[in-house]
Amino acid sequence: MNRLGLAYAAGAFGLWGLGPLYWRQLAHVPAFEILLHRVVWSALFLLFVMRGRWGDLRRAAGKPRTAALLLATTALIGVNWFLFIRAIEDRRVLDASLGYYINPLVNVALGVVVLGERMRRLQAAAAVLALAGVLWLVKAHGDLPWLSLALAGTFALYALLRKVSHADALVGLSFETFVLAGPALAGLAWLAAHGRVPADARTWLLLAGGAGVTAVPLLWFVEAARRLDLKTMGFLQFLSPTLQFLIAVAAFGEPLSRGRLLSFALIWAAVGLYCADAALRARRS
Repeated sequence: MNRLGLAYAAGAFGLWGLGPLYWRQLAHVPAFEILLHRVVWSALFLLFVMRGRWGDLRRAAGKPRTAALLLATTALIGVNWFLFIRAIEDRRVLDASLGYYINPLVNVALGVVVLGERMRRLQAAAAVLALAGVLWLVKAHGDLPWLSLALAGTFALYALLRKVSHADALVGLSFETFVLAGPALAGLAWLAAHGRVPADARTWLLLAGGAGVTAVPLLWFVEAARRLDLKTMGFLQFLSPTLQFLIAVAAFGEPLSRGRLLSFALIWAAVGLYCADAALRARRS
């Protein structure tokens, strides 16, 4: 087992799991404005980190297939960032947690549909349980958990496309961030022209600190994905939604109704089957 890969994965998923504690400090700032600042400050952070790697970035951008894949991941990660911030702002961290519990099962589905992989029995049973959990949530609340499904879908697609792009972690993240930086700067300029500028130093510091909170776990995630197999990554990624679930209930006091608890129980059972399948595959190999 690659120990450095394990360290990168644990760090990435741990920081993502604790992320709501940080972003909740900016609850007084609209989610879209946070996203604009998040992109711009991340771009400034990466300008410093990218020293000596500009040639690698130009080569990646010059390959049509790689550039096209990275443009797609740029859109996906931008949407994912916004949805996650909006979930925290709207006090829906439980929905975000549910989305990231569902995410590995979406990965399995993408493997079957896109890569032509065969779904093993335990994986199929896990998928059925996860679907049952989502349907129960629909029954309990009357509509689909769109936020959870959107978070799971955008991040699963992002991970798949970043893996097949074969782009270096730092180069790929820099490409994505610099592409988003232009529209983000324009958005911040428009807000400033209309007097919508953070009024206190603490808010400015938190917005600037979002660069590290954004870039560091993504860099670690891609480095981990390059070093570890998918089943190990799939197991470790449950650290993030588990921390988010605990924070939502214990720290933020979000209500956990019986219907939602049963839905989570079905998802957790699906996660258990998913992990059991990964453990059996690892033992056989």
